[in-house]
This record gives sequence, C-alpha cells and structure tokens, in this order.
Amino acid sequence: MTAPLRVLTLTEGFFAGGARILHSDVVAGLHASGDQTHSVLAIASRARREATVQPMAADPRYRSLRAGGVSITSLGKTAGGVPHAPHTFSSRQLRTASRAIAAADVVLSLKEQPLGLLLALDEAMMLPDRPVIACLHRSDPEHSGEALSWLRTGAERGIVTAAVSCAHATDAAYAPALAGASRYTVDNGINLTRFRPALTRGGDPVRRELGIPDAASVVVYAARFDEMKNPDLFFRAVAAHAEIAPDTHYIVCGAGMTTGNAGLQALLARVGDARVHALGIRDDMPAIYRAADVVALTSAYGEAAPLCLLEGAASGAVPVTTDVGDAARLIAGFGIVTGRDPREIATAWQRACAERGRFAPALRAARPGLGRDRMVREYGAVIDAQRRTLRLAA
Repeated sequence: MTAPLRVLTLTEGFFAGGARILHSDVVAGLHASGDQTHSVLAIASRARREATVQPMAADPRYRSLRAGGVSITSLGKTAGGVPHAPHTFSSRQLRTASRAIAAADVVLSLKEQPLGLLLALDEAMMLPDRPVIACLHRSDPEHSGEALSWLRTGAERGIVTAAVSCAHATDAAYAPALAGASRYTVDNGINLTRFRPALTRGGDPVRRELGIPDAASVVVYAARFDEMKNPDLFFRAVAAHAEIAPDTHYIVCGAGMTTGNAGLQALLARVGDARVHALGIRDDMPAIYRAADVVALTSAYGEAAPLCLLEGAASGAVPVTTDVGDAARLIAGFGIVTGRDPREIATAWQRACAERGRFAPALRAARPGLGRDRMVREYGAVIDAQRRTLRLAA
C-alpha cells in the first residue's frame, strides 16, 4: 500500500485574501481525501496590512485547517507590504524551515513571496532536494517587487520545478520567469455548500442587521483597501449611481474597509448621503452575498480569477466587473463587464439590479461549474505529477 504523499505549503502567513481562501480549500480537500498528508509553514504569525493587524490564530482559514488535522508551524515574523527577503531569515528560522521541507515529498509555495526563504536556504546549503510548485494568483508579476526575481532565480536554479496558475492571464504573465519549469492552469472553484442563493428575499439577516429594507437594491464590494482594487473608482461609481438610484445601499467589506481607516474616510466624504455600510473583515461572506443584488469589482490591475465574482454569482448576485485578468471569461453569460468610467459602471449596476430576475436562470445554470471539487482534483493531479517526475529523475 502506497503511503500518502507528504505535501508542505509555504505561505507568507494567514490573513484576509482570496488566494489564501482558495489555497486553504485546496489543502483541506486534499488532506481530507487521505491520498495526501498536508502541512503548512507560515513565515509570519501575524500581518499588518491595509491599516489592520491580523493575528494568525484569529484567521478563519487557520482555524479551519487546524480543525481538519493540518499541522501548521510559523517562523514568527510579521507580514507587511514587502515580502521577506532572503537575508532577513535567522539561522534558527532556516533550520526550522529546512526540517519542515525535509519531512515533505513535495513543496507548494503560495504565490512567489515565500520563495525568498527557499533562496536563503539554498545559499546556506540547507535546502533539501524536493520538487517545488509555485501557486500563482496574480496577473501583474511586476507588482510583486523582488519576489518576481526570486521566482525567476528559483526556476533557473531548478528549485521551482512547476507552477500552477489560477487563470490564463496569470500563466501568460509569469511564463517569462518560469523557464524550465512545468506550467499548469487550474481555474478557481468555491464551496457551493456555503455559497448558495437565498430561498426567499424577505427577512434577510444581513439586511436586518444593517437596517436595509427588503425592497432596496444592494451593491456589495468585497475587497481589501488597496490601490489594486481601485476603491477610488468604486466610490466614484457610487456617487454616480446614487444620483440615479438614491435608495440603493452599498456594502463594503475587507481589510481596511472600516471608518477607522483615514483613506476610506476620505472616499466616504465624497459620496455625500449615499447609504454606505463599511463592515471591515467579515467571516460571514455567504450571508453578505445573499443580501446583494450586485457583486461589484473595479480593480485596476493584478486580478487573475477573482473569487468575489464567483462567490457572489453562486449566491445569486449579478457580477459586474472591470475587464481585468480572466474576469470577463469567468462571468461570460451571467454577468456584466464594464469600462472604467464611473457612470458606465453605475449604469451597469442599475441594469443588473433592474434585470436581476432575467439574470437568475443563467446564474443558476452556472453554479455547477463554479464548484471547488474539480479544482481540488486538478491540484492533486499536478502535485502527484511532481512526485512521479522526482521518481523518474532518481
């Protein structure tokens, strides 16, 4: 009987973000299958991002993986806006990482940022010979700072043996940095048990919590407060939309989406009397989406296969997005793609609200293709292929 494949994920840490939600789903699904045994090594034990401090132990993904039997170790650093460079790791941290990698058969790196740790180990001659798969989730590698050069160096040295991208846009963007590495693309998937439409419109708990009438239209913007997400454009669209639909409510949630963030306060001041609810990080996103008519995305760059669009659509909200990454391909047939003019976006929101009933059949028909089971299987196959490659090389 073949022993389960031992797989270690290297991650910057546990904090809010679509890539971490998705990767945690992959790890949990493969670990539960019994064919693979997964563990996680987090570089940081807390994160300071988007005007928010996020301790690892408070993160829902951390708690869920631990509850599922996934072992998690941390090097104890603090994650921020800049990834940890190779020279920032102590001897003790390198020894801890080396032992964790030696105990695995295959290593996954969640995005390119943790690769600085592998280069530090390599330079110290402490890196065990294991296949490394870089899991990539952006369409703008130039915004990764030094981490892109770490990915390129890792591929050149044969440390990074494969890459799996969550979108065609991601694969194309990173291809020049992956010479010699095998490349795969696996579309994102979500938990359809959690993300599902409301059975009835009346009595929604989130609307009740926020004092939103059942008859009012709701636009949800689930994004961290970051220039990549372009919150400035979103709030300019809010101002334009409030002129034509003054009874609409707007729910904004994610890291930094709180009135304690001075940057958000400045944007809120521009929209006057528009009904905006700033909720920050929420652990009940399925309920948030079920309260919505529209799930909006106004990102300027960087997006690959945005989870918020899939989660919102599976919950019955009409996705309306700028054309970024693979977003247009993902919502084809059940959503709206707009340009970057605030009034054009506002018009698209209004159309989605007015024609939500017409979109409903397409949203229902799309749900089966949005599920995560297919995604987990495909990731499992990529990981298993790396084990076979290692055996052939031996």
